[in-house]
Amino acid sequence: MSDGKKANRLIYQSSPYLLQHAYNPVDWHPWSEETLQKAQAEDKPIIVSIGYAACHWCHVMEHQSFENEQIAEVMNTHFVCIKVDREERPDVDAIYMDALQAMGVQGGWPLNVFLNPDAKPFYGGTYFPPKQWLGLLQNVADAYQKSRQELDKSADQFAQHLNTSELTKYGLSGSNFHVREEDFRLIGYNLSTRFDKKLGGLGQAPKFPMPSNYLFLLRYYSHSQDQSALNQLNLTLREMAYGGIYDQIGGGFARYSVDAEWLVPHFEKMLYDNGQLVSLYAEAYQATKEPLYKQVVMDTVAFVERELMNPEGGFYSSLDADSEGEEGKFYTFTKEELQEVLGEEEPLFSKYYHVTAAGNFEHGRNILHRRISDEKFAQENQLALEVLQEMKTGWKEKIMEVRESRIRPGLDDKILLSWNALMLKGLADAYYVFGEKELLALALQNANFLLKNMLKDGKLYHNYKAGKATINGFLEDYALLIQALIRVYEITFDEKWLQQAKSLTNYTLAHFYDEQEQLFFFTDNSSEKLIARKKEIMDNVVPSSNSVMATNLHFLGLYFDEEHYQQLSNNMLSKVKDLVIKEPSYMSNWASLYFYKLKPTAEVAIVGAKAAAKRAELSLFFLPNMLLLGTQNQSTLALLQDKISINGDTTIYVCYNKTCQLPVHTVAEALEQLKNKKQDTNKFPEL
Repeated sequence: MSDGKKANRLIYQSSPYLLQHAYNPVDWHPWSEETLQKAQAEDKPIIVSIGYAACHWCHVMEHQSFENEQIAEVMNTHFVCIKVDREERPDVDAIYMDALQAMGVQGGWPLNVFLNPDAKPFYGGTYFPPKQWLGLLQNVADAYQKSRQELDKSADQFAQHLNTSELTKYGLSGSNFHVREEDFRLIGYNLSTRFDKKLGGLGQAPKFPMPSNYLFLLRYYSHSQDQSALNQLNLTLREMAYGGIYDQIGGGFARYSVDAEWLVPHFEKMLYDNGQLVSLYAEAYQATKEPLYKQVVMDTVAFVERELMNPEGGFYSSLDADSEGEEGKFYTFTKEELQEVLGEEEPLFSKYYHVTAAGNFEHGRNILHRRISDEKFAQENQLALEVLQEMKTGWKEKIMEVRESRIRPGLDDKILLSWNALMLKGLADAYYVFGEKELLALALQNANFLLKNMLKDGKLYHNYKAGKATINGFLEDYALLIQALIRVYEITFDEKWLQQAKSLTNYTLAHFYDEQEQLFFFTDNSSEKLIARKKEIMDNVVPSSNSVMATNLHFLGLYFDEEHYQQLSNNMLSKVKDLVIKEPSYMSNWASLYFYKLKPTAEVAIVGAKAAAKRAELSLFFLPNMLLLGTQNQSTLALLQDKISINGDTTIYVCYNKTCQLPVHTVAEALEQLKNKKQDTNKFPEL
């Protein structure tokens, strides 16, 4: 809302976060070559303020400081001020977050960094209250005039640090490639030392879902048959699904829980979390057949389709935590509000979701959460399970109706390729496990949207809004889309998806790969040159682009019989292997790659008219170290050459290292061949 105020240069941007600041009295500029040149021409220091639309403290600092005329005047007089949406420019964010941590400051957002005109950082912090921010601005402006030499020297030192190789920073020299059972066991043990065995998850509050940790745990369990690994996985997934971090009424997960119990979320909902959690809960269902996990998947997909999908088939980025100036107001209820909505059923609803008159959140409001299974609750309250589930459906409909009339949290309606790719993979995984046609339709609609709008002349773009894609793709865009396309091939057996994945892989090798360190840069060599060109190796809430790329190379190397891809994947893992073993909670997607290399990946080819039906039958079983291919008649893929349907019956070939077992006609026989191979593995002692 302008309220008659003059707009700054952010008014021409498409990012909702930047547009939120377009009427600030601060003379904000977007990040651009032109803005950096302005700082050099005027010889002024730069303020880079980085945040994102769903960031609560970003809004607070904007309201307190950036809307304040007095503070804005100081900023405009002494600095060139740049606003950055970290989701649009993860490359800029990564550089200055690294700089902040080198200064000994704990990172977070909003991220506010002071740079010299050469874009080299010399000081920074996160959220500042207005009085402190104003004092800091005045001190920095003064120091810039009086102690310029010292500030430039400090900036040069930080810039030097930023250009230090990630391998050097973590003391990784690499080694000849080899994987060993005892090292894999050590990875599992080292991860287990961080388990919260009472409430699930890792470590203490705040707790983030961190899906790649649990996807690894599923693979660890598959290989080791260690029941304690499965127990920890089930504990975590159940507590998250019962907790306030999960929207009990509308589906979908919030970004994290501020407490150890998963009860009080930071209410923003991010596409990247929900895409990965759909994959995780789908795989966990495949391994355990726990009905709760299926419910979570279907409700989360319903949430994404209802609230984050654009008419063309792309997915928006996030929903804000706040509405009407209050965090969580949209999702929480007082007991009185519930009595009005639910009438005589309110006491049972409140018992089920732990609602009290005093509330468990601010202003006497309640975050709905569960503690026990539906079976147990029905038994304790002398209800038939079917009756309880029918009542729950009715409750949800009534609460959703009330929520529809409330002021909604802000929507960040930009479309990001990397996050869409995570959601695409989630939909493809969910279809593979559950076989619901709606899931396949959503996946294909999204895949077609991404390739139509965010791929031009063989090159990917990171963002899309209002018909425009403007920012060159980052490694995460390529890596995560390639990963998703491989999965889309496996659920369709349409080879165009796999060929596209290979084409994008070859682009990354030409434009991102560093021959010297045998890892990929985060930015394309044709993109804007920043003060450092970084590599991402640590797995975070989203797996690192290098770990995803190394995994893609492993599987595409098998699909296309490309020994070169396999070798690159092995080299990448060998570079970071010591850190994977030592710190698996920060390297869990790499740990999953270690699992794929511990035993040969099964190559399962299905040939014949009923290939799709056989795939669906096979998908009832959790077989994580398997690639799947199929055709009704002919194929260009190396692994399908010379494989035919014998006697006109659909035929299954189970192969390892291009050596096949006897062809069979039933999934049961194929499973027997897969099981016999797996029995070489010794059962591990419990973690």
